Amino acid sequence: MAALVRPRQGRMIGGVCSALARRFGTSATTMRVVFVASCLLPGPQFLVYLALWIFLPAEKTASTAW
Repeated sequence: MAALVRPRQGRMIGGVCSALARRFGTSATTMRVVFVASCLLPGPQFLVYLALWIFLPAEKTASTAW
């Protein structure tokens, strides 16, 4: 499985859905639709998204790999 990092490419807001899509082997669009649909249900979806945005590391590029 891929490491859980926020990618530099393919982000819409914070890259959380793109990171989860890579991790679970699905498309980022599918993950975004699942997230938006989950927002229709009661629960702390936005807080979880914000927490993942804060705590997931950003993907390193070639220039920041050193």
